[in-house]
Amino acid sequence: MAGNPFKGRDVISITDFTRGDLELLFRQADVIESKAGSKPLDGKVVALAFFEPSTRTRLSFETAVKRLGGSTLLISGEEAISVAKGENLADTITMLDSYADAIVIRHRYEGAALYAAEVAEKPVINGGDGRQHHPTQAMLDLYTVYSLFGTVDGLTYGVLGDLRYGRAASSFILGLSLFNPRHVYLISPPQLRARREVLEALEKRGVPYTEVERLQDVLGELDVLYVTRIQKERIPDPREYESLRGSYRVTLDLLESFAKESLKVLHPLPRVDEIDFSVDSSRYQAYFTQARLGVRVRMALMNLVMRG
Repeated sequence: MAGNPFKGRDVISITDFTRGDLELLFRQADVIESKAGSKPLDGKVVALAFFEPSTRTRLSFETAVKRLGGSTLLISGEEAISVAKGENLADTITMLDSYADAIVIRHRYEGAALYAAEVAEKPVINGGDGRQHHPTQAMLDLYTVYSLFGTVDGLTYGVLGDLRYGRAASSFILGLSLFNPRHVYLISPPQLRARREVLEALEKRGVPYTEVERLQDVLGELDVLYVTRIQKERIPDPREYESLRGSYRVTLDLLESFAKESLKVLHPLPRVDEIDFSVDSSRYQAYFTQARLGVRVRMALMNLVMRG
């Protein structure tokens, strides 16, 4: 594809891309599944280096690669690989770089994906590192909105939950800043408010936003409600987690009392108790659709990065 901005490129942060880049990705995602039988990654190998536990993201990437005709090498958990024997990350990445045509990495430390990209010659795709970046999650989140509404622009968004430690929420907010939302409400307990650099990105791009504590105060205005869980594994003090646990919960009664009928609820999953099961079979639920579309978006991304 002439002028493909993804070809051979590392995917580290959603802000590394332009609106035009993402719109190209969306168009590719629209058609990728219609090319059944096509195997553009035939003979290609993708290393899935998941140093942090993951089910959905790992399986989504693995499914995407295999549907494109490629194969995967999987390493998961520090204890299962040579890192547990003292091998450093650079040596592990160098080894994978010699075996595979691309590397997907997930790591609990911030900056691990960028470091891997500096070491590897092959494209490195960030499957989530630390509390900062989860670019492919943001891509599929934005694509889900695009699929549901036909646009990302002009909508009012609420992002509810752990905006401080949650990398999916931060990446989604940063991704929205590449478009023209009508308004973004950042809804969280005071302890979990969005980090300063995320707010600065919204301000730099002129995105109107408001920080609020109670969902009920803004729910009636929202077109999209993006819910995230409290990141227990990233909150340093267990007592702080216990004090915040259960501090917000989306129920069907709440949605039926305050929300527009057209509201769609997204969630990167897994959930804990922040969305009641009663929402699952309602008209508001879009998080299972979101998970399904994730494979399509990652297929489009892998094809663009590895084939062009």
